[in-house]
Amino acid sequence: MKLHTVLHYLQPYMSYKGENPEITSIVNDNRQVTAGSLFVCIEGYTVDGHDFAVSAAEKGAAAVLAQKELDLDIPVILVKNTRRAMAVLADAFYGQPSQKLHLIGITGTNGKTTTSHLIEKILADAGRKTGLIGTMYTKIGEQTFEVKNTTPESLTLQSTFKKMTDSGADSAVMEVSSHALDEGRVHGCDFDVAVFTNLTQDHLDYHKTMDEYRRAKGLLFAQLGSAFNHERPKYAILNADDPASAEYEKSTAAHVLSYGIDHEADLRAVNIEMTSAGTAFDLSSPFGKHKVSLKMIGKFSVYNVLASIGAGVASGIPISKIIKSVEEVKGVSGRFETVDAGQNFSVIVDYSHTPDSLKNALETVKQFAQKRIFAVVGCGGDRDRSKRPIMAEIACQYSTDPIFTSDNPRSEDPLQILRDMEEGAKGEKYKTIVDRKEAIHYAVKNAGEGDVILIAGKGHETYQQIGNQVFDFDDRQVAKEAIEER
Repeated sequence: MKLHTVLHYLQPYMSYKGENPEITSIVNDNRQVTAGSLFVCIEGYTVDGHDFAVSAAEKGAAAVLAQKELDLDIPVILVKNTRRAMAVLADAFYGQPSQKLHLIGITGTNGKTTTSHLIEKILADAGRKTGLIGTMYTKIGEQTFEVKNTTPESLTLQSTFKKMTDSGADSAVMEVSSHALDEGRVHGCDFDVAVFTNLTQDHLDYHKTMDEYRRAKGLLFAQLGSAFNHERPKYAILNADDPASAEYEKSTAAHVLSYGIDHEADLRAVNIEMTSAGTAFDLSSPFGKHKVSLKMIGKFSVYNVLASIGAGVASGIPISKIIKSVEEVKGVSGRFETVDAGQNFSVIVDYSHTPDSLKNALETVKQFAQKRIFAVVGCGGDRDRSKRPIMAEIACQYSTDPIFTSDNPRSEDPLQILRDMEEGAKGEKYKTIVDRKEAIHYAVKNAGEGDVILIAGKGHETYQQIGNQVFDFDDRQVAKEAIEER
């Protein structure tokens, strides 16, 4: 694609009359520059892409898109916002691939990963060829690829959609983070269905206030579009039990399908029964009443399933097929995942890293724990500090044996993170063990028959980041080893 052709997609039209080289790729990482690349300079939090423009030119870049004047021997195209322009160009360069997919986006504080996997299974069981983008990995067919962010930058995103369509995929499911919405990473994504799980405290280090956090999540619904295309209708799947849904319903012209437990909703779970083996409920819907028996446990699992049913219905799949699909799911990696090494007590690893998700996990544990509840919990470094004392308070309130430990300290002092947590546990009984491995071993060593250990915060992660170093660390493997050493 010629440079002039690429630039034609920017509006208002960029009047550029310089050289017109062939553009073979668009990249925003200097390390990925090859001959013919259009290098996009992005101002990041720690690195400014403009500082690498000279290096990009030396590596053979054909042109540079920038926000600042640059003295280079190759064409430099100036725009007001390179991140915004990049989204437009990525969509055009890869042939607007999201418009060729039935695209479902899930946003919310908790439940995005489980809900996305449930929806992906519903679609696959119905004969759709699927792709998935989320916290754990990107998946195209049966192939999985590592990811850096829950929602990638627009370039990576559109390139991934192109790979999906090239592989024959007709549907895609993706987690959409508040950061991605706020930064415009999903500009150009033609969502058909937008799902909202819930809104609770998280990411205030970035958004500063809950109002801003709520606004960012709402962009997914505002961007669903206002045209009524009856050949390809848009749907917003909203949680009737979360107050933020009222705002999101006003933000969109899409058809709204609500779900819930405590309030009236289009899809409502009633007569919920929970055991340590699973959850059953009656589904009340416009399509009649249906019995649903899940292999997953917890009220939060019911919400995730209801949201998934809503997305399945909006995707034109019969509700009987949807229910059959969700009933087969045992769970998602690192989400309330049990570790069984023959012990006479329960060990559960969960990704709960927000106050609400920790509370939900411990409330669920309390429903089947026979004796003591050990809560091994930490808080990540370089993240929202205000939630640390809240999570410690919840651990003390809902467990008998709270154990505060490290999560991913990153650049912060682990002891300071723990001191922040302890502010919420004054007067309470708890134990502090800085080393996460030691904390897990302590819980396993002291647990007895009928007890439950919840290891919270890292879930599926197989690493721990301390300072600038990343170490192999899997809560599930550490717990299994601790049990075997008893």
